Amino acid sequence: MNDAQSPIALQIWDMKYRLKEPDGTPVDDNVEATWRRVAEACASVEGAANRHQVAEQFVEAMSGYRFLPAGRILAGAGTERNVTLFNCFVMGTIPDDMGGIFDHLKEAALTMQAGGGIGYDFSTLRPKGAVVRGVGADASGPLTFMDVWDSMCRTIMSAGHRRGAMMATMRCDHPDIEAFIDAKQEAGRLRMFNLSVLVSDAFMTAVRQDDAWKLTFDGVVYATVSARNLWDRIMRSTYACAEPGVVFIDRINQRNNLNYCETISATNPCGEQPLPPYGACLLGSLNLTRFITDPFGDEARFDREAFSRTVAAAVRLMDNVVDVSRFPLGEQRQEAVAKRRIGLGVTGLADALIMMKAHYGSERAVTLARTWLACLRREAYLASTRLAEEKGPFPLFDAEAYLAGETVAALDRDVREAIAANGIRNALLTSIAPTGTISLFADNISSGLEPVFAFSYTRHVLMPDGTRRSEEVTDHALRLWRRMRGEAAPLPDYFVDAQGLRPADHIRMQAAVQEYIDSSISKTINVPEDIAFEDFKDVYLEAYRLGCKGCTTYRPNDVTGAVLEAPSAVDAEPLLPLDEPGSETPGDAFETAGVIHLTRPLDRPEVLPGRTYKLRWPESDHAIYLTVNDVVRNGRRRPFEVFINSKNMDHYAWTLGLTRMISAVFRRGGDVSFVVEELKAVFDPRGGSWMNGRYVPSLLAAIGDVLETHMTSIGFISGTGESIGPVGEADRRSASCPRCGLPGLIHQEGCHLCTSCGFSKCA
Repeated sequence: MNDAQSPIALQIWDMKYRLKEPDGTPVDDNVEATWRRVAEACASVEGAANRHQVAEQFVEAMSGYRFLPAGRILAGAGTERNVTLFNCFVMGTIPDDMGGIFDHLKEAALTMQAGGGIGYDFSTLRPKGAVVRGVGADASGPLTFMDVWDSMCRTIMSAGHRRGAMMATMRCDHPDIEAFIDAKQEAGRLRMFNLSVLVSDAFMTAVRQDDAWKLTFDGVVYATVSARNLWDRIMRSTYACAEPGVVFIDRINQRNNLNYCETISATNPCGEQPLPPYGACLLGSLNLTRFITDPFGDEARFDREAFSRTVAAAVRLMDNVVDVSRFPLGEQRQEAVAKRRIGLGVTGLADALIMMKAHYGSERAVTLARTWLACLRREAYLASTRLAEEKGPFPLFDAEAYLAGETVAALDRDVREAIAANGIRNALLTSIAPTGTISLFADNISSGLEPVFAFSYTRHVLMPDGTRRSEEVTDHALRLWRRMRGEAAPLPDYFVDAQGLRPADHIRMQAAVQEYIDSSISKTINVPEDIAFEDFKDVYLEAYRLGCKGCTTYRPNDVTGAVLEAPSAVDAEPLLPLDEPGSETPGDAFETAGVIHLTRPLDRPEVLPGRTYKLRWPESDHAIYLTVNDVVRNGRRRPFEVFINSKNMDHYAWTLGLTRMISAVFRRGGDVSFVVEELKAVFDPRGGSWMNGRYVPSLLAAIGDVLETHMTSIGFISGTGESIGPVGEADRRSASCPRCGLPGLIHQEGCHLCTSCGFSKCA
């Protein structure tokens, strides 16, 4: 098969992974030049005698999109930029004192500034209302400090083109766990976080037996609740707004190869890497579609020899990244070097199954997935033992303790013998990570372990002159089928997408693959909107019963909205109606994917409905009054203009300027909810203020809160601050991307991924 050259693949490469000069001049002439840049950078730590040979092995592994290093490696290796090649980190344990808390806030900011997502366990902070000895006050609780982290994350732009991503976890027995569960149901709160509850085996037993459950901190029991009621509260929250997720933390620690020297209580933002304090997440994926010979044929098979050879090169490349990469903090480097853990996984699984004529979730698909992942595990561990023989095992390797681990005990006998004889270079080796953008780059293959989300959709591309063109984007397996069998060839039943699967199909595949993964898996179980609540709860109980390390679902709902719902038919209509050729003025901005000519603002009616809000900023002697007027377009209310007034003349110039600027943006139409995000991200260097029990970083951020409240109240944005879009067919089919404003935002592997521009919240 030829290397991917589809328009979306080339655009993703050019935008995210191609090395360019500061003025935009390309350095990488083509994708092959990117492979070589990465290969030579990762081979630079090899001895001079075999450096060139190793670099060629790395190039061969990446060529043809067989091995896909994570985006951080592709974008940063060999560039001499001050960025980390690790995707994410779990930060240090937060101490329960004010100085330590803000020291860790600084560490988080430095890590995200360098390009890393972060995970934190907030269970170490005392609950709301607990006595703070020595200052005569009650504690505000961990959620108020999470608000501070959230505000910081809004401000720090990660290296590249995305804002930082964060994961927050809390133990199921923390006194504030109920507030943690409910937190994201409050409009606009903690939007930069993914939330997960750390669920223990004891809690799951208590749920099953309907026992009482104690909420404790530092040995003090703060409350006793029904375990089953608390579980139902978790379930009702994730049923309503897709969060929090559930992490089976005891299972993670019991099966950790390093349980003799570390304890895990947090994960990276997408959950595929449970990590100890200062642990680092290094990712790469094998593209399974490139190892299927005679696709769709009677002789279709998996090329194990080529796969094994590529796995060995991938393990060596990723091990070298540990030494090549920069780290935001010294503690992160120390942790990475001491254990040298990597997260090698697969992507394109669903497409590979289709090429083998296997229906995702079927017994044959499960058998194939087990076979492929068993091969990955075996070859990765053997490659790491060979590296240990050559370069030495990871510094904290203890042969007796390591070989006694539950996961290592399940390895083949010859692999265990190799570990006993040579040690092992990398403490943990396998993980299934989100590969949304990487999968688009690799010719739109299915992502990670996920089923194909949609076989075909229309992508709307903004042109420099403000017009749009549309192009069909098709799944890799579908395009290959058409090329081999003809455009009109009917699709067999093994061409199944996410909409055609049951939750049980997802769980069966996740559990089968988890058996061969020593770390964890990022996987979203898409469930229908009309699923009964009791059936929804069964998804999580079944995930626990089958041995999964966590569970995340996504159900379209009023809070998070629906994601891309492309029709099953491959010859689907465009997601949104396009303007007729030659049309000078688009219709309503939402109906045209947020595009509107800048020279044609919306017309102002003589009379507008509106509301006035009173805002008191603690540092101002006079209240500030915000009036927001709305316009009704196509039966839908949207913000049109803003007036800001105050007796405080110190604010006059900038409030007048802000009034004119915001009103000018509102009158242009389109999805203007980004104005809220930009205002709420503004920090005052003199410090913000506490308002209604929440830290607000600046007066401008407070104004952003008011605008968000107004937009939510009129139905312009959902409770999470995301644009709802128009009522009708377009609304049901897509959500708008926060970067490009176009439809096509899908939810996979715990991430929001834009199929138009490649934006990803956490990848």
